[in-house]
Amino acid sequence: MIPSKTHAVLDYLVGILLIGAPWILGFADDTAATTVPVILGASTLLYSLFTDYEYGLARMIPYKVHLAIDFTAGTLLLISPWLFGFSDRVYLPHVILGTFELVAVLMSRKSIPVLHRSKRA
Repeated sequence: MIPSKTHAVLDYLVGILLIGAPWILGFADDTAATTVPVILGASTLLYSLFTDYEYGLARMIPYKVHLAIDFTAGTLLLISPWLFGFSDRVYLPHVILGTFELVAVLMSRKSIPVLHRSKRA
């Protein structure tokens, strides 16, 4: 299982990777193939800043809602090559990263604080 603290780190890393993927992997061409991961990456960074978890800043979005957004974004990324008609040019980065997001959501859990027992006299 992935604790929420690790999930938070993954969110920021995946957000940055999604924004850079079109240029890193050579499919930056100002079409949906480029726009979809860039928008999803930027939005991931944004809603992560507002998530109620260890590395959120504003902590306004409940973690379960965050996971639902991640699941939706991962699904959109996964199907985007066929949904937006660019699967004949590029699809593997979208499928791999979308699948990674879905697996990360399914394996994530909220960290449970450790309860400390008081010392008995």
